[in-house]
Amino acid sequence: MTKGELIMSISARALLAAIFIFGVGVWSVPTSAQQQPAPAQQKAAPAQQQPSANAIALAHEYLDLKAATTVYQGSVPGIIERIRIQLLQNNLNYQKDLNEVAAQLNQDLKGRDSEIGDQMARIYATDFTEQELKDLLAFYKSPLGQKLLKQEPSSIHASMEFMGQWAEKFGEDVDAKFRDEMKKRGKPVI
Repeated sequence: MTKGELIMSISARALLAAIFIFGVGVWSVPTSAQQQPAPAQQKAAPAQQQPSANAIALAHEYLDLKAATTVYQGSVPGIIERIRIQLLQNNLNYQKDLNEVAAQLNQDLKGRDSEIGDQMARIYATDFTEQELKDLLAFYKSPLGQKLLKQEPSSIHASMEFMGQWAEKFGEDVDAKFRDEMKKRGKPVI
């Protein structure tokens, strides 16, 4: 992997992490990711309690406050366009028709991305109690919470810029160390 590819890889991961942190805001470990007992020790798991309508409404309000829609905004037209391009690669003669179908699908499927927001709210309403959601909302409506909402994108951007610069410099240092060590071994690398 070249230095440029390494930096792009790190930057892409940093961007995804930043989007997740900014868009969703709170890290929580899903129950499926928590350590599970060995198969022999597993018992029948009780059915997960369904969140109340009020908890789901609070979760929606929290996610709206955090502008979580930015995480998935444009996903419907993006997926339609990706599939149109894939189909076009093997069906160049159908470009006009594929464009027309894509336009129709964009109309027919408009708003389907709300399914993502609804499921995100259900997840938060399951992972957090109603009181915890109320506390989160109270925080984000407080002066400090409002400052965080306004300042966080800039702080994340500056952090990502630093990470990119750091990765480039660190990559150069590591590259130099590899080259020096290989030269000492009488096996210089190109």
